[in-house]
Amino acid sequence: MTKTILTIDDSASIRQMVAMTLTGAGLDVLEAGNGQEGYEVATTNTVHAVLTDLNMPVLNGIEFIKKYRQHPSSKGIPIILLTTESDDELKRQAKEAGATGWIVKPFKQDQLLAIIKKVTGA
Repeated sequence: MTKTILTIDDSASIRQMVAMTLTGAGLDVLEAGNGQEGYEVATTNTVHAVLTDLNMPVLNGIEFIKKYRQHPSSKGIPIILLTTESDDELKRQAKEAGATGWIVKPFKQDQLLAIIKKVTGA
């Protein structure tokens, strides 16, 4: 069964790079432009992992995680922050909210794939 990954980022070019990397590895990708769109996509589709940016309009990455983690469909779904931020306090807040991991942009494609495969068992 193919794994479906949701990527949430307000940058269309980042979403495109993530999608190209993941689809090239045989994964399905859903996209959203902010945390609110991401929440709607995540709760109305089957996803096996979520990659989310931190700094976005409407609902930022940590707010998305907090909201999504309250929904029953989020149980057991890994959430990875993909962001330019590397602040330890933000990492702590993300982990408390329910984040599984953190990748700093710019990312290496093989690093992203290795993490997604590790957390999804793909």
